[in-house]
Amino acid sequence: MKAKKTLAGLALMGAIALTATGCAGGGSTAGGGGDDKVITVGFAQTGSESGWRSANTESMKTAFSTENGFNLIFNAADNKPEAQIAAVRSFINQGVDAIVVAPIVTDGWDDVLKEAKDANIPVILEDRTVSASEDLYASWVGLDFKKEGETAGKWVAENFGKTPTNLVVLEGTTGSSAATDRATGFNDAIAGTDITLLDSQTGNFTRAEGKTVMEGFLQKYGSQINLLFAHNDDMGLGALDAIKAAGLTPGTDIKIVTIDAVKDGMTALADGEFNYIVECNPLLGEKVAEVVKKVVAGESVDKQYIVEDQAFDQEQAKAALPDRKY
Repeated sequence: MKAKKTLAGLALMGAIALTATGCAGGGSTAGGGGDDKVITVGFAQTGSESGWRSANTESMKTAFSTENGFNLIFNAADNKPEAQIAAVRSFINQGVDAIVVAPIVTDGWDDVLKEAKDANIPVILEDRTVSASEDLYASWVGLDFKKEGETAGKWVAENFGKTPTNLVVLEGTTGSSAATDRATGFNDAIAGTDITLLDSQTGNFTRAEGKTVMEGFLQKYGSQINLLFAHNDDMGLGALDAIKAAGLTPGTDIKIVTIDAVKDGMTALADGEFNYIVECNPLLGEKVAEVVKKVVAGESVDKQYIVEDQAFDQEQAKAALPDRKY
């Protein structure tokens, strides 16, 4: 009899423990969640190729902090698509509550996004987009890259479109939505003008490659180049060094238009070495975190959230620089 009572007591204690565990564990999965539950998020960043990317990473880390109710697992793929996809698969295997991806390239995401969906882990795209079916991710938070290119192109068309002008372009990472869309917007805006494209090559959004490619342009075309359009500030800043080394004056001998508006780029603009910058706001973290919380809680969200950008000439850059956060 004593043995029976002991077994009954153990069974009761086990039931109580199981119930307590169930209450404590509720909301940690991708489908639910109370506000008091830590949300584990895997963030697959592109890498650290530029000042913009560094500011973007810091924005995300700040938004997905422990104080804000998150456990962030961070991975930077060094601009290698295969490494980024491997990181997402690792997040899936770890059973995170949500995955955030800043896709290096647009293609090749179908399989791994399907795996995340099958595992009931929502995916939120940040900054860049993918070509995969929209039902494979919950939402996208980013910028209108095509509009950025269009804004840059309109300024170029207005200022140089009626005068024969030779243009070279430093493209972003081949296959990325930022590079593709910025090129489309820019090319559409300068169509029908007197601007002639001499050459266009990728500098992979990095300062070092921007310098190298610009050196090649200068060796090939020399003083024929009147205008440079760089898909981001860092490549434009690398080009500055190449232009100066060639004995030319950036902003005067070769006009420079870029996209991003990070502090180094804005400083170059304020100093007259750049001529025009279209902003690409990297501070997306707060909005992405807001979307993640809603998705994990089972609330409905929009399929896309577009953050507004500005554009700057020299005087506007001078005015904006003292309060610039990135």
